[in-house]
Amino acid sequence: MHLTNTLTEYGIISKLLHWLSAILLLIQIPLGFYLVDLDFGDERITFENIHVLIGLTIFYLVIIRLLNNILNPKPKLNPSVFVGQKFIAKLNHVLLYVAILSITISGILKKLFNGETLVIFFKEIRIKDNFELADQFYNIHIYSNYTIVALISLHVLAVIAHRLLFKDNLLKRML
Repeated sequence: MHLTNTLTEYGIISKLLHWLSAILLLIQIPLGFYLVDLDFGDERITFENIHVLIGLTIFYLVIIRLLNNILNPKPKLNPSVFVGQKFIAKLNHVLLYVAILSITISGILKKLFNGETLVIFFKEIRIKDNFELADQFYNIHIYSNYTIVALISLHVLAVIAHRLLFKDNLLKRML
């Protein structure tokens, strides 16, 4: 087992970052949808604080993953994978990163424009509230969540299709 990626296999760093992201997203997405239906009160504040903490963790993790992808290039896909599959796989990965960043940044901006204070990169940030902008960022946050659910579903379906239809164990590279 290698620490970094090889031409054929993901290294421990990439695998750890991938699965940590997946676990956090599998917690975060349902938690966010649960929050939407909660009335304002102590329970909502507690869950919202957890949601923000996990969201900021995902934000930092994605930045680390992007840096890892630059410094630690991904293994090559099997040559038998046709060009269309490679394109769809790369597009899905790019869109996943865009969606995650869109969700986290819009969530951060929604909170800040609601007049709340956040600690980002060890710096406390507070800006002048603007509830109209907060609502717009909230909408972006919600639509980005629906987008990421679709992209994650496509990602998982691709792994299943590779296993069942193409008879290759794509998941093995990431386990």
